[in-house]
Amino acid sequence: MIAKKEWFERRKYLGWGVHPKTWQGWAYIIGLILIVMIVQSLPFWTDEMRLYITLGFVAFIFIDIMPIMFSVKRDEREHKIEAVSERNAAWFMAMVLTGGLVYDLIIGALNQQINVNWFIVIALFGGSIVKTITNIVLERKGE
Repeated sequence: MIAKKEWFERRKYLGWGVHPKTWQGWAYIIGLILIVMIVQSLPFWTDEMRLYITLGFVAFIFIDIMPIMFSVKRDEREHKIEAVSERNAAWFMAMVLTGGLVYDLIIGALNQQINVNWFIVIALFGGSIVKTITNIVLERKGE
């Protein structure tokens, strides 16, 4: 597409994905931000039209950057470091989501009505299912 993998490197700190390593990568990011700002500031579009254009633009960016995210080269040490950091991040998020679910249940019980945030429930159970499937697949591969 438009972005080139040579322009980016793996994001090691403060998030996931890639970040610019050359001036072309920075120009690409700044250009994307400018396009979004221009689209959002044009007065003749309705809010609904701005929303659809912005969603389409976000989809384009996602499609343009995803292949780069998967093609960035890493050595064995970087794979191990990333695996441990991803595991730790997942544990932290799971603990926070579980705490949020317990909090919602307690507050709901005190108010005598059950309010459950189903996105939290789906995230927790979905993560457990993905972990189980990954373990089964990797055990069968012998890794």
